[in-house]
Amino acid sequence: MKLSEDVDLERISKDTHGYVGADLAALCTEAALQCIREKMDVIDLEDETIDAEILNSMAVSNEHFQTALGTSNPSALRETVVEVPNCSWEDIGGLENVKRELQETVQYPVEHPEKFEKFGMAPSKGVLFYGPPGCGKTLLAKAIANECQANFISVKGPELLTMWFGESEANVREIFDKARQSAPCVLFFDELDSIATQRGSSVGDAGGAADRVLNQLLTEMDGMSAKKTVFIIGATNRPDIIDPALLRPGRLDQLIYIPLPDEDSRHQIFKACLRKSPVSKDVDLRALAKYTQGFSGADITEICQRAVKYAIRENIEKDIERERRRRDNPEAMDEDVEDEVAEIKAAHFEESMKFARRSVSDADIRKYQAFAQTLQQSRGFGSEFRFSETSTGATGSDPFTTTGGGAADEDDLYS
Repeated sequence: MKLSEDVDLERISKDTHGYVGADLAALCTEAALQCIREKMDVIDLEDETIDAEILNSMAVSNEHFQTALGTSNPSALRETVVEVPNCSWEDIGGLENVKRELQETVQYPVEHPEKFEKFGMAPSKGVLFYGPPGCGKTLLAKAIANECQANFISVKGPELLTMWFGESEANVREIFDKARQSAPCVLFFDELDSIATQRGSSVGDAGGAADRVLNQLLTEMDGMSAKKTVFIIGATNRPDIIDPALLRPGRLDQLIYIPLPDEDSRHQIFKACLRKSPVSKDVDLRALAKYTQGFSGADITEICQRAVKYAIRENIEKDIERERRRRDNPEAMDEDVEDEVAEIKAAHFEESMKFARRSVSDADIRKYQAFAQTLQQSRGFGSEFRFSETSTGATGSDPFTTTGGGAADEDDLYS
């Protein structure tokens, strides 16, 4: 195969996680076919031979490989929906602290594994997002998978539960096996509360199927090897009913509260939603952000979608009116003014705001804030610890060495 100079085989090898030899051969074949398809208009298929000049000009470029990568996936994962999302940090407005914590938890172990080996510590494996609905929990999980080019397996909680005895646990095992094979991988459990409720609370539900699924989930998390870069992210709107065993350090130990966006975050969300749309200069996004106090990210997205819908409706009506005038007066076609650039105007947003509504009530917000505060107090967040400044004798050289008096007391205790 003739390769172009811009082909980066090392980069392609990093992007083909979980591929076996046959998958790589199929990838190269698809890239070559992409190259041939581009030259089909200059190749005469009726001739028995192809001109040597055309053959020499054909070379598989990096763009052909990238196109082939988008249409191929590892053969072991074809029965499971594994994707690298196309969502990025630009799609998410605000939440800068959450983004940084996710980068440290997921992106650093994938891109800088030597740092963790140097410091002799395995990276954290699990993150739990909790907070009001519509605040970007699913978007965050997709964005971090895209940023570090990891595979992404999304599991809806109720999908794992079946009526057959033992099959629900087998589904959990199979999901984790797929994640290990496609490492580095982000395994995202949406609506985690549906399968991780506190054990013993679900009396009479198909012989305790939910409890058995949770036990299998805990076992799989504990059996996750540090060498396999598989990260588990859970998202829930009901953190108060999740089993405490799932939230202990070593499992879903990073508990991140995703609050409703503040004014700056709402401004960023408006900009992220409209970054590909033609917006008129008279639209003041800062004023919209100030007016939408208490709105979630999903509510703001709905406002933008409705404003775009009104702009499209107005544009189509203008096209129909212009076409009608041309039919009535064909001589005026050449004198017709140039079509104005379609934009989303302030009037469209004003009309959209008439239907804007909050999806999260004040009572719900207080409930989430109270849970976050209770969780911080129970885990001792915010408590200050400092090493003592006295560094005499053995204490200064080795913090784990006890003094002579302490050793004598220990001998008395066991004598």
